[in-house]
Amino acid sequence: MGRPALHSDSLAGARAALLSVEDLHVSFRTPRGPLRAVNGVSFDLAAGETLAIVGESGCGKTATALSLTRLLPEPTARLSGRIDYRGRDILALSEPELREIRGAQIAMVFQDPMSSLNPVLKVGIQIEETLQLHLKLGRREARRRAVELLGMVGIPDASRRLDSYPHEFSGGMRQRVMIAMALSCGPRILVADEPTTALDVSVQAQILELLRSVIAEAHTSLIIISHDLSVVAGLADRIAVMYAGEIVEIGPTGQVFAHPRHPYTRALLECIPRLDEARKDRLSSIEGSLPDLQLPKVGCPFAPRCGFVMERCWTDAPVLEQKAPGQWAASWSDLSGLPLQRETIPPPMAPGPTRAGPAEADGDGTVLEVKDLRVHFPMGIKWPWMDERPVLKAVDGVSLEVVKGRTLGIVGESGCGKSTTGRAILQLVPPTGGEVLLEGRSLRGLDERALRQLRPHMQMVFQDPYSSLNPRMTIGEMVGEPLIVHRTTPRNRVGQRVAELLEMVGLRPGLADWYPHQLSGGLRQRVSIARALALRPSLIVADEPTSALDVSVRAQILNLMQDLQREHGLSYVFISHDLSVVRHMSDLVAVMYLGKVVELADRDTLYVNPQHPYTQALLSVVPIPDPAVERTRRRTPIQGDVPNPAHPPRGCNFNTRCPFAFDRCFVEEPPLIDLGPRHRAACFLAKPEPEAARPPDGNVHDRTREGH
Repeated sequence: MGRPALHSDSLAGARAALLSVEDLHVSFRTPRGPLRAVNGVSFDLAAGETLAIVGESGCGKTATALSLTRLLPEPTARLSGRIDYRGRDILALSEPELREIRGAQIAMVFQDPMSSLNPVLKVGIQIEETLQLHLKLGRREARRRAVELLGMVGIPDASRRLDSYPHEFSGGMRQRVMIAMALSCGPRILVADEPTTALDVSVQAQILELLRSVIAEAHTSLIIISHDLSVVAGLADRIAVMYAGEIVEIGPTGQVFAHPRHPYTRALLECIPRLDEARKDRLSSIEGSLPDLQLPKVGCPFAPRCGFVMERCWTDAPVLEQKAPGQWAASWSDLSGLPLQRETIPPPMAPGPTRAGPAEADGDGTVLEVKDLRVHFPMGIKWPWMDERPVLKAVDGVSLEVVKGRTLGIVGESGCGKSTTGRAILQLVPPTGGEVLLEGRSLRGLDERALRQLRPHMQMVFQDPYSSLNPRMTIGEMVGEPLIVHRTTPRNRVGQRVAELLEMVGLRPGLADWYPHQLSGGLRQRVSIARALALRPSLIVADEPTSALDVSVRAQILNLMQDLQREHGLSYVFISHDLSVVRHMSDLVAVMYLGKVVELADRDTLYVNPQHPYTQALLSVVPIPDPAVERTRRRTPIQGDVPNPAHPPRGCNFNTRCPFAFDRCFVEEPPLIDLGPRHRAACFLAKPEPEAARPPDGNVHDRTREGH
């Protein structure tokens, strides 16, 4: 078998490989025996090339990345094969020789900068330490260079911010510090492991643009690790898809996205909701989970989950073969010429309330009504010279409505108040003012006993199922606990009801005896949904329910939530920073910024004709899993960070980041005005426009300030 080609045709093979990985194996010692995390991976990286390695959690992509500089713990991890960097085998180097390469020649940008940066050292000291160690710079010269680096990655007032600690930076700014540190010694190769996973879409766009510009200027090669194919579509020259520790497909990015030759690659692409396509009733998903990497490999590892499986797949393991120029795949199936599945897939369950009919026409279907909701948190103490005690306005005058069987999506960056709004609706955070009505009954002023009687009607699904599930209780105990506490089910029937709930969310009743740590993230989130359904609520607030999940598992959870909504007439408040997911799930969408709703509209109206500059900018930077679109579309990234809600700007809250702000925006706050049927926006520039006025690809309107 030949090895995968060094370069894609676009790189023309004119450059020699800077890095060559040959037959890399990584295994970890465990009580059950060796776990084979990486199994025979081979690839090359050319100078100036960007290679993306993608796949689900547990597929081996991070273990592969950490192996490049031997950052895996020894002797727990065992590495074999060859990693050739400029003629030297990294796996054969001594520790002193390895230190010469780490950081100076091959640098890492880790997923979580908060845990990667030393919390008790100023960031300047951490960058200067790297410069002094590898480049032997003096203290003064190292500091001067550190200032240049922070400025290069877009951190304002760099000389002052050198003396800041990591916790004093936002998530996006911490990641910029990590990139500055990685680039400090001028490495030939930069390895970025999920560099945008924990970031908002606006900050994600900034970081991707930063990576794109710095590697171009420094002629640095980049290996970017991601579970999200949309993120790498516009950045990578080539893409390697990993599954169960193996590369199952590798080739030019545009070619792999347009004509995937492995069923797993195809399935990953079909799982992703897209802004530039008609909304599906149901997402494609990859059922099942990764195989146990401690068991002997028999046949194709993807066979149990594959929609194109044939008899040969169960016994013979396919090897990488060239399917097209520069494109290799390990598959017995011939997918050439087979287009990606984009048509609407009918739901399997009998429909409940339809999404097409105007259920809100008579107002009798209103499940939730929020009027002028405010949540203010006192800060510090009131000194004699102060007129009033300072407060942080987390939510400030939010009004919303949800009708039966429908979904209200709430989107915005971290810190915009969307999660606090969800918790205040359920009275988990006491509102400072305003009113919440559940099925016409006001929750204002209710004591705990009265609230307890209403809790069965309103439930919550939290972002992280692992931290929201009790690790000391079994799945059955947790799902059954609400039934016992609220006395809705006789104790002798709780077990039967738990089994029904588990089956309802697609889980085997036998899992009732398991503990949370024994389940994957997707299965844990199904347990959270089962627990929320236990009391037959009319309203569920879902706070980022899929943000911590792989794209394939995310599709399963979104499909499940929609199936349950159709079957039981549930209403959702769906909170997310992912605008693609919100478009797929929602009927009505509210965009929040600094505690206020800045735009509210029907899903299609908002995504086709956004009127607030903040909404326009958010939509323009949502990545689309199509390299041809990503590399040509117009973006309007939001610069800077969300202001401190304790000290919001005067006038329009968005004026510090808005490219269209004019004098009036700095002295007067724009009201939320009606622009058309079920469309409101808080912007002086907003005006009614025909629905066809702008394309549905998220590009921002060209606007002028004439007349203002």
